[in-house]
Amino acid sequence: MSEMTLDTGERAPTRVHSTALIDPGAELGRGVVVGPYAIVGDGVVVGDGTTIGPHAFIERDTQLGNSCQIFTGAVLGTDPQDLKYKGERTTLEVGDRTVVREYATINRGTAASDRTVIGSDCLLMAYTHVAHDCELGNHVVLSNAVNMAGHVVIEDWAVVGGMTGIHQFVRIGAHAFIGGASRVTQDIPPYVRASGTPTRLYGLNSVGLDRRGLSPEVRGALKSAYRILFQSGLNVSQGIARAEAEVEQLPEVRHLVAFIRNSERGITIA
Repeated sequence: MSEMTLDTGERAPTRVHSTALIDPGAELGRGVVVGPYAIVGDGVVVGDGTTIGPHAFIERDTQLGNSCQIFTGAVLGTDPQDLKYKGERTTLEVGDRTVVREYATINRGTAASDRTVIGSDCLLMAYTHVAHDCELGNHVVLSNAVNMAGHVVIEDWAVVGGMTGIHQFVRIGAHAFIGGASRVTQDIPPYVRASGTPTRLYGLNSVGLDRRGLSPEVRGALKSAYRILFQSGLNVSQGIARAEAEVEQLPEVRHLVAFIRNSERGITIA
């Protein structure tokens, strides 16, 4: 297979396959590799060392960080699937070292927030869909065929099991784990396990918290807070008040309580 080499200055050259189409308005960093039949559109900025696989399509107004991997047939930066979208200029932003596997699709934002954002070190497995105005933190994993509606927020280190559907405006908290084939219609608090249709909570994500290096002190405080908030029979306001009064207010506990207090769609229950 033939390819052309672009001299972009220092370090590794950029390599573009001869069948790829690169818009003159696109910018490719050092060491970028673009595979056969890939298309990179106007306003796309590709960071150093990023690889774009065969037949991938990056439509426009998308920024990819350094050392990302975009696999075969992935489609990024396309127009939002939102009837309110009227062609306004919006963007997609992807952080460093994020991997987008085969045939995943990611739309740009709408006028509501102007952008869709995916953090660094994320893994989006094959056939995932990230809709307009979504915001993913760092180290997020979306397993195969996860489908997100618009305006979803997923915090750092969350993991979502395959074939899960996520309703628009839902928030998923940091370090949460959601089992496969779930239907998520309300917010999932941080640090918990959830699964099912409809989704319910099943305790703390103990394995994940241990793997991430959270101390026994932190895990113990979160366990106490979880019992008060979800297993005591108290309503939300009562549970928050009791957790704040009785559990050591470590940063993780404060984050859990604040997440629940600020929920607009309501919290998934145990």
